[in-house]
Amino acid sequence: MQTVMPGALFPTHKRTDLSFETGEGAYLFGSDGRRYLDFFCGIAVTGLGHAHPHLVHTAREYSKRVWHISNNYRIPEQERLAERLVAHSFADRVYFCNSGAEAIEGAIKLARRYQFDAGQYRRRNIVTISGAFHGRSLAALAATNKESYLEGFDPVMPGFIQVPFNDQEALEASIDDHTAAVMIEPIQGEGGVRPCPLDYLRNIRRMCDENGALLIFDEVQCGIGRTGKLFAYEWAGIKPDIMTLAKGLGGGFPIGAFLATENIAASLVPGTHGSTFGGNPFATAIANAVLDVVLADGFLDEVDRLSRVLWARLQSVVDAGPDRFAELRGAGLLLGIKCVALNHECVSAVREAGMLTHIAGDNVLRLLPPLIIREQQIDEAIEHLQQGIALMSKRVDAA
Repeated sequence: MQTVMPGALFPTHKRTDLSFETGEGAYLFGSDGRRYLDFFCGIAVTGLGHAHPHLVHTAREYSKRVWHISNNYRIPEQERLAERLVAHSFADRVYFCNSGAEAIEGAIKLARRYQFDAGQYRRRNIVTISGAFHGRSLAALAATNKESYLEGFDPVMPGFIQVPFNDQEALEASIDDHTAAVMIEPIQGEGGVRPCPLDYLRNIRRMCDENGALLIFDEVQCGIGRTGKLFAYEWAGIKPDIMTLAKGLGGGFPIGAFLATENIAASLVPGTHGSTFGGNPFATAIANAVLDVVLADGFLDEVDRLSRVLWARLQSVVDAGPDRFAELRGAGLLLGIKCVALNHECVSAVREAGMLTHIAGDNVLRLLPPLIIREQQIDEAIEHLQQGIALMSKRVDAA
Protein backbone atom coordinates (compact mmCIF):
# COMPACT_ATOMS: atom_id res chain seq x y z
CA MET A 1 0.00 0.00 0.00
CA GLN A 2 1.46 3.35 -1.09
CA THR A 3 2.02 6.45 1.01
CA VAL A 4 0.43 9.70 -0.10
CA MET A 5 0.74 13.42 0.62
CA PRO A 6 -2.65 15.09 0.08
CA GLY A 7 -2.09 18.32 -1.86
CA ALA A 8 -3.65 20.92 0.46
CA LEU A 9 -1.88 19.64 3.60
CA PHE A 10 1.64 20.38 4.78
CA PRO A 11 3.93 17.53 3.68
CA THR A 12 4.90 16.66 7.26
CA HIS A 13 3.42 13.15 7.36
CA LYS A 14 3.91 10.20 5.06
CA ARG A 15 0.33 8.97 5.12
CA THR A 16 -0.67 5.44 4.21
CA ASP A 17 -3.27 5.49 1.43
CA LEU A 18 -6.02 4.27 3.75
CA SER A 19 -8.78 5.95 5.72
CA PHE A 20 -11.35 4.60 8.15
CA GLU A 21 -15.12 4.88 8.04
CA THR A 22 -16.05 3.57 11.49
CA GLY A 23 -14.56 1.91 14.53
CA GLU A 24 -15.87 -0.41 17.21
CA GLY A 25 -13.94 -1.68 20.18
CA ALA A 26 -10.56 -2.99 19.07
CA TYR A 27 -11.42 -2.75 15.36
CA LEU A 28 -11.34 -0.14 12.61
CA PHE A 29 -13.23 -0.47 9.34
CA GLY A 30 -11.30 0.89 6.38
CA SER A 31 -12.27 2.71 3.22
CA ASP A 32 -11.02 -0.41 1.41
CA GLY A 33 -13.87 -2.44 2.92
CA ARG A 34 -11.61 -4.40 5.30
CA ARG A 35 -11.70 -4.76 9.07
CA TYR A 36 -8.44 -4.09 10.92
CA LEU A 37 -7.44 -5.09 14.43
CA ASP A 38 -6.14 -1.84 15.92
CA PHE A 39 -2.89 -2.44 17.81
CA PHE A 40 -1.82 1.14 17.10
CA CYS A 41 -4.55 3.14 18.89
CA GLY A 42 -3.55 6.40 17.24
CA ILE A 43 -0.17 6.20 19.04
CA ALA A 44 -1.50 4.98 22.41
CA VAL A 45 -4.45 7.41 22.46
CA THR A 46 -7.66 5.39 22.03
CA GLY A 47 -7.05 3.31 25.14
CA LEU A 48 -10.71 2.31 25.43
CA GLY A 49 -10.96 1.40 21.77
CA HIS A 50 -13.36 2.98 19.32
CA ALA A 51 -16.92 4.14 19.99
CA HIS A 52 -16.82 3.04 23.61
CA PRO A 53 -20.45 3.27 24.79
CA HIS A 54 -19.67 5.34 27.90
CA LEU A 55 -17.53 7.82 25.98
CA VAL A 56 -20.12 8.09 23.20
CA HIS A 57 -22.89 8.72 25.75
CA THR A 58 -20.81 11.38 27.50
CA ALA A 59 -19.93 13.10 24.23
CA ARG A 60 -23.58 13.23 23.20
CA GLU A 61 -24.68 14.63 26.53
CA TYR A 62 -21.98 17.28 26.77
CA SER A 63 -22.25 18.31 23.12
CA LYS A 64 -25.58 19.84 24.13
CA ARG A 65 -23.98 21.85 26.92
CA VAL A 66 -21.25 24.47 27.10
CA TRP A 67 -18.24 23.47 25.01
CA HIS A 68 -15.86 26.28 25.88
CA ILE A 69 -15.77 29.26 28.24
CA SER A 70 -12.02 29.75 28.98
CA ASN A 71 -10.26 29.49 32.31
CA ASN A 72 -11.55 32.90 33.39
CA TYR A 73 -14.45 31.02 34.97
CA ARG A 74 -14.84 27.91 37.09
CA ILE A 75 -15.28 24.69 35.13
CA PRO A 76 -16.90 21.98 37.30
CA GLU A 77 -15.86 19.11 34.99
CA GLN A 78 -12.26 20.32 35.12
CA GLU A 79 -12.29 20.56 38.90
CA ARG A 80 -13.72 17.05 39.22
CA LEU A 81 -11.10 15.62 36.86
CA ALA A 82 -8.30 17.31 38.79
CA GLU A 83 -9.62 15.99 42.09
CA ARG A 84 -9.74 12.45 40.75
CA LEU A 85 -6.22 12.58 39.33
CA VAL A 86 -4.93 13.94 42.64
CA ALA A 87 -6.80 11.26 44.61
CA HIS A 88 -5.12 8.51 42.58
CA SER A 89 -1.59 9.93 42.29
CA PHE A 90 1.26 11.54 44.19
CA ALA A 91 0.10 15.03 43.19
CA ASP A 92 -1.79 17.84 44.88
CA ARG A 93 -2.41 20.08 41.85
CA VAL A 94 -3.17 19.60 38.15
CA TYR A 95 -2.86 21.96 35.20
CA PHE A 96 -4.74 21.10 31.99
CA CYS A 97 -3.60 21.83 28.46
CA ASN A 98 -4.19 20.31 25.02
CA SER A 99 -1.34 17.92 24.22
CA GLY A 100 1.70 16.09 25.46
CA ALA A 101 4.09 18.68 24.07
CA GLU A 102 2.25 21.43 25.95
CA ALA A 103 2.38 19.36 29.12
CA ILE A 104 6.15 18.98 28.71
CA GLU A 105 6.54 22.73 28.16
CA GLY A 106 4.56 23.39 31.32
CA ALA A 107 6.62 20.90 33.33
CA ILE A 108 9.87 22.52 32.20
CA LYS A 109 8.59 25.99 33.08
CA LEU A 110 7.37 24.77 36.45
CA ALA A 111 10.69 23.14 37.36
CA ARG A 112 12.67 26.26 36.49
CA ARG A 113 10.23 28.60 38.18
CA TYR A 114 10.25 26.49 41.35
CA GLN A 115 14.04 26.66 41.57
CA PHE A 116 13.90 30.42 40.91
CA ASP A 117 11.37 30.94 43.69
CA ALA A 118 13.57 28.87 46.01
CA GLY A 119 16.46 31.25 45.36
CA GLN A 120 18.33 28.67 43.27
CA TYR A 121 18.87 31.03 40.35
CA ARG A 122 21.62 28.89 38.78
CA ARG A 123 19.38 25.82 38.59
CA ARG A 124 18.06 25.98 35.03
CA ASN A 125 19.32 22.81 33.33
CA ILE A 126 17.06 19.86 32.57
CA VAL A 127 18.82 16.49 32.33
CA THR A 128 17.26 14.01 29.88
CA ILE A 129 18.01 10.52 28.62
CA SER A 130 19.22 9.42 25.18
CA GLY A 131 16.46 7.90 23.10
CA ALA A 132 13.86 10.13 24.74
CA PHE A 133 10.99 11.71 22.87
CA HIS A 134 9.29 14.61 24.61
CA GLY A 135 7.50 16.36 21.75
CA ARG A 136 7.91 18.66 18.75
CA SER A 137 7.91 22.15 20.25
CA LEU A 138 11.30 23.88 20.46
CA ALA A 139 11.88 23.17 24.15
CA ALA A 140 10.65 19.58 23.79
CA LEU A 141 12.95 19.09 20.79
CA ALA A 142 15.90 20.37 22.80
CA ALA A 143 14.98 17.91 25.56
CA THR A 144 14.68 15.09 23.01
CA ASN A 145 18.01 16.05 21.41
CA LYS A 146 17.70 13.96 18.26
CA GLU A 147 19.75 15.36 15.39
CA SER A 148 17.22 14.64 12.64
CA TYR A 149 14.47 16.42 14.61
CA LEU A 150 16.64 19.47 15.33
CA GLU A 151 18.07 20.00 11.84
CA GLY A 152 17.14 23.41 10.47
CA PHE A 153 15.66 24.70 13.72
CA ASP A 154 18.74 26.39 15.16
CA PRO A 155 19.49 27.82 17.57
CA VAL A 156 18.74 24.85 19.78
CA MET A 157 17.20 26.03 23.04
CA PRO A 158 19.88 25.97 25.76
CA GLY A 159 19.58 24.40 29.19
CA PHE A 160 19.27 20.72 28.31
CA ILE A 161 21.86 18.02 29.02
CA GLN A 162 21.45 14.46 27.78
CA VAL A 163 23.05 11.31 29.20
CA PRO A 164 23.05 7.68 27.96
CA PHE A 165 20.10 5.43 28.72
CA ASN A 166 20.42 3.39 31.94
CA ASP A 167 23.85 4.84 32.76
CA GLN A 168 23.65 5.70 36.43
CA GLU A 169 27.21 7.01 36.68
CA ALA A 170 26.76 9.40 33.75
CA LEU A 171 23.49 10.64 35.19
CA GLU A 172 24.95 11.19 38.64
CA ALA A 173 27.88 13.09 37.14
CA SER A 174 25.48 15.35 35.19
CA ILE A 175 23.53 16.54 38.25
CA ASP A 176 25.08 19.58 39.87
CA ASP A 177 24.11 22.96 41.30
CA HIS A 178 22.92 24.05 37.84
CA THR A 179 20.34 21.24 37.58
CA ALA A 180 16.68 22.18 37.90
CA ALA A 181 15.31 18.70 37.15
CA VAL A 182 15.82 15.29 35.63
CA MET A 183 13.13 14.40 33.08
CA ILE A 184 12.60 10.80 32.05
CA GLU A 185 10.06 8.47 30.45
CA PRO A 186 9.61 5.38 32.64
CA ILE A 187 9.16 3.52 29.35
CA GLN A 188 10.58 5.05 26.20
CA GLY A 189 8.04 4.75 23.40
CA GLU A 190 9.43 6.47 20.30
CA GLY A 191 12.96 5.61 21.42
CA GLY A 192 12.44 1.87 20.92
CA VAL A 193 9.98 0.73 23.60
CA ARG A 194 12.67 0.54 26.28
CA PRO A 195 11.47 0.26 29.90
CA CYS A 196 13.75 1.82 32.48
CA PRO A 197 14.89 -0.74 35.07
CA LEU A 198 13.00 -0.09 38.28
CA ASP A 199 16.19 0.18 40.34
CA TYR A 200 17.44 2.80 37.88
CA LEU A 201 14.31 4.88 38.50
CA ARG A 202 14.69 4.46 42.24
CA ASN A 203 18.31 5.60 42.07
CA ILE A 204 17.32 8.66 40.04
CA ARG A 205 14.81 9.55 42.76
CA ARG A 206 17.58 9.23 45.35
CA MET A 207 20.03 11.32 43.31
CA CYS A 208 17.49 14.09 42.83
CA ASP A 209 16.70 14.15 46.54
CA GLU A 210 20.37 14.28 47.48
CA ASN A 211 21.19 17.06 45.01
CA GLY A 212 18.17 19.36 45.20
CA ALA A 213 16.89 18.54 41.70
CA LEU A 214 13.28 17.77 40.83
CA LEU A 215 12.19 14.55 39.14
CA ILE A 216 9.82 14.82 36.17
CA PHE A 217 8.20 11.68 34.81
CA ASP A 218 6.93 11.93 31.24
CA GLU A 219 3.97 9.55 31.20
CA VAL A 220 2.35 10.98 28.08
CA GLN A 221 2.49 7.55 26.40
CA CYS A 222 2.79 5.10 29.28
CA GLY A 223 0.24 6.64 31.69
CA ILE A 224 -3.52 6.08 32.20
CA GLY A 225 -3.43 2.33 32.64
CA ARG A 226 -1.18 1.26 29.78
CA THR A 227 1.19 -0.64 32.05
CA GLY A 228 -1.50 -2.28 34.18
CA LYS A 229 -1.34 0.44 36.82
CA LEU A 230 -2.85 3.89 36.43
CA PHE A 231 0.67 5.37 36.25
CA ALA A 232 3.90 3.62 35.33
CA TYR A 233 5.84 5.19 38.23
CA GLU A 234 3.82 3.04 40.64
CA TRP A 235 5.76 -0.07 39.62
CA ALA A 236 8.97 1.42 41.06
CA GLY A 237 7.38 2.36 44.39
CA ILE A 238 8.56 5.96 44.12
CA LYS A 239 6.94 9.30 43.37
CA PRO A 240 7.98 12.05 40.95
CA ASP A 241 7.72 15.74 41.74
CA ILE A 242 6.06 16.55 38.42
CA MET A 243 4.34 14.28 35.88
CA THR A 244 3.03 14.88 32.37
CA LEU A 245 -0.01 13.19 30.83
CA ALA A 246 -1.91 13.30 27.52
CA LYS A 247 -2.76 10.63 24.91
CA GLY A 248 -4.85 8.05 26.80
CA LEU A 249 -6.30 10.64 29.18
CA GLY A 250 -8.82 11.79 26.57
CA GLY A 251 -9.51 8.45 24.92
CA GLY A 252 -9.19 10.15 21.53
CA PHE A 253 -10.19 13.70 22.46
CA PRO A 254 -7.28 16.17 22.78
CA ILE A 255 -6.25 16.89 26.35
CA GLY A 256 -2.98 17.09 28.25
CA ALA A 257 -1.99 17.76 31.83
CA PHE A 258 0.92 18.21 34.17
CA LEU A 259 0.67 17.34 37.86
CA ALA A 260 2.79 18.39 40.82
CA THR A 261 2.98 18.47 44.58
CA GLU A 262 1.60 21.50 46.42
CA ASN A 263 4.90 23.22 47.22
CA ILE A 264 6.07 22.98 43.61
CA ALA A 265 2.75 23.87 41.97
CA ALA A 266 2.62 27.05 44.07
CA SER A 267 5.29 28.58 41.82
CA LEU A 268 2.90 29.01 38.89
CA VAL A 269 0.96 32.04 40.09
CA PRO A 270 -1.44 34.10 37.92
CA GLY A 271 0.41 35.48 34.92
CA THR A 272 3.11 32.79 34.76
CA HIS A 273 1.26 30.30 32.55
CA GLY A 274 -1.96 29.99 30.60
CA SER A 275 -4.01 28.12 28.01
CA THR A 276 -7.04 29.23 26.01
CA PHE A 277 -8.47 25.79 25.34
CA GLY A 278 -6.83 23.78 28.11
CA GLY A 279 -9.26 21.92 30.36
CA ASN A 280 -12.42 23.10 28.62
CA PRO A 281 -15.74 21.55 29.68
CA PHE A 282 -16.02 19.12 26.77
CA ALA A 283 -12.47 17.77 26.99
CA THR A 284 -12.59 17.28 30.75
CA ALA A 285 -16.01 15.62 30.58
CA ILE A 286 -14.59 13.06 28.14
CA ALA A 287 -11.51 12.54 30.31
CA ASN A 288 -13.74 11.97 33.34
CA ALA A 289 -15.59 9.32 31.33
CA VAL A 290 -12.25 7.64 30.58
CA LEU A 291 -11.44 7.55 34.30
CA ASP A 292 -14.91 6.14 35.04
CA VAL A 293 -13.89 3.07 33.06
CA VAL A 294 -10.19 2.81 33.93
CA LEU A 295 -10.76 3.25 37.68
CA ALA A 296 -13.62 0.74 37.84
CA ASP A 297 -12.97 -2.23 40.13
CA GLY A 298 -10.88 -4.90 38.43
CA PHE A 299 -10.21 -2.99 35.19
CA LEU A 300 -6.48 -2.43 35.70
CA ASP A 301 -6.04 -5.93 37.11
CA GLU A 302 -7.47 -7.29 33.85
CA VAL A 303 -5.15 -5.05 31.82
CA ASP A 304 -2.22 -6.46 33.77
CA ARG A 305 -3.40 -10.06 33.31
CA LEU A 306 -3.98 -9.73 29.58
CA SER A 307 -0.69 -7.92 29.05
CA ARG A 308 1.07 -10.95 30.51
CA VAL A 309 -0.91 -13.27 28.24
CA LEU A 310 0.00 -11.15 25.23
CA TRP A 311 3.66 -11.05 26.28
CA ALA A 312 3.85 -14.84 26.51
CA ARG A 313 2.20 -15.30 23.11
CA LEU A 314 4.44 -12.70 21.47
CA GLN A 315 7.54 -14.22 23.05
CA SER A 316 6.71 -17.54 21.42
CA VAL A 317 6.49 -15.83 18.02
CA VAL A 318 9.80 -14.07 18.55
CA ASP A 319 11.49 -17.28 19.70
CA ALA A 320 10.15 -19.14 16.67
CA GLY A 321 11.35 -16.54 14.17
CA PRO A 322 14.92 -15.48 14.98
CA ASP A 323 15.45 -14.68 11.32
CA ARG A 324 12.70 -12.04 11.60
CA PHE A 325 12.64 -10.86 15.22
CA ALA A 326 15.49 -10.29 17.66
CA GLU A 327 13.86 -9.29 20.94
CA LEU A 328 10.57 -8.58 22.72
CA ARG A 329 10.60 -5.57 25.03
CA GLY A 330 8.30 -3.19 26.88
CA ALA A 331 5.80 -3.38 29.71
CA GLY A 332 2.04 -3.82 30.03
CA LEU A 333 0.34 -3.00 26.73
CA LEU A 334 3.24 -0.88 25.50
CA LEU A 335 5.26 -3.53 23.70
CA GLY A 336 7.90 -3.62 21.00
CA ILE A 337 9.54 -6.28 18.87
CA LYS A 338 13.03 -5.48 17.60
CA CYS A 339 13.07 -6.54 13.98
CA VAL A 340 15.78 -8.13 11.88
CA ALA A 341 14.15 -6.84 8.70
CA LEU A 342 13.24 -3.16 8.41
CA ASN A 343 10.51 -2.33 10.91
CA HIS A 344 8.46 -0.34 8.40
CA GLU A 345 8.36 -3.41 6.17
CA CYS A 346 7.02 -5.39 9.14
CA VAL A 347 4.35 -2.74 9.78
CA SER A 348 3.31 -2.88 6.12
CA ALA A 349 3.13 -6.69 6.03
CA VAL A 350 1.19 -6.94 9.29
CA ARG A 351 -1.24 -4.27 8.07
CA GLU A 352 -1.74 -6.24 4.86
CA ALA A 353 -2.55 -9.22 7.06
CA GLY A 354 -5.20 -7.19 8.89
CA MET A 355 -3.61 -5.51 11.93
CA LEU A 356 -2.43 -1.94 12.53
CA THR A 357 0.88 -1.45 14.34
CA HIS A 358 3.52 1.27 14.38
CA ILE A 359 7.27 1.76 14.19
CA ALA A 360 9.61 2.95 16.94
CA GLY A 361 13.29 3.73 17.18
CA ASP A 362 15.98 1.05 17.21
CA ASN A 363 14.16 -0.75 14.35
CA VAL A 364 11.27 -1.78 16.59
CA LEU A 365 7.73 -2.82 15.65
CA ARG A 366 5.52 -1.14 18.26
CA LEU A 367 2.31 -2.73 19.58
CA LEU A 368 -0.17 -0.47 21.39
CA PRO A 369 -3.44 -2.40 21.74
CA PRO A 370 -6.45 -0.87 23.46
CA LEU A 371 -6.81 -1.59 27.16
CA ILE A 372 -10.15 -3.30 26.49
CA ILE A 373 -8.73 -6.20 24.44
CA ARG A 374 -9.80 -9.75 25.19
CA GLU A 375 -8.00 -13.05 24.71
CA GLN A 376 -9.82 -13.52 21.41
CA GLN A 377 -8.14 -10.38 20.05
CA ILE A 378 -4.77 -11.58 21.35
CA ASP A 379 -5.28 -14.79 19.37
CA GLU A 380 -6.14 -12.71 16.31
CA ALA A 381 -3.09 -10.49 16.81
CA ILE A 382 -0.77 -13.50 16.88
CA GLU A 383 -2.42 -14.86 13.74
CA HIS A 384 -2.04 -11.54 11.93
CA LEU A 385 1.60 -11.30 13.03
CA GLN A 386 2.33 -14.78 11.73
CA GLN A 387 0.55 -13.99 8.47
CA GLY A 388 2.66 -10.86 8.17
CA ILE A 389 5.82 -12.93 8.64
CA ALA A 390 4.66 -15.28 5.90
CA LEU A 391 4.01 -12.36 3.54
CA MET A 392 7.50 -10.99 4.17
CA SER A 393 9.02 -14.42 3.50
CA LYS A 394 7.18 -14.67 0.19
CA ARG A 395 8.46 -11.25 -0.84
CA VAL A 396 12.03 -12.23 0.01
CA ASP A 397 11.69 -15.49 -1.94
CA ALA A 398 10.19 -13.64 -4.90
CA ALA A 399 13.08 -11.19 -4.92
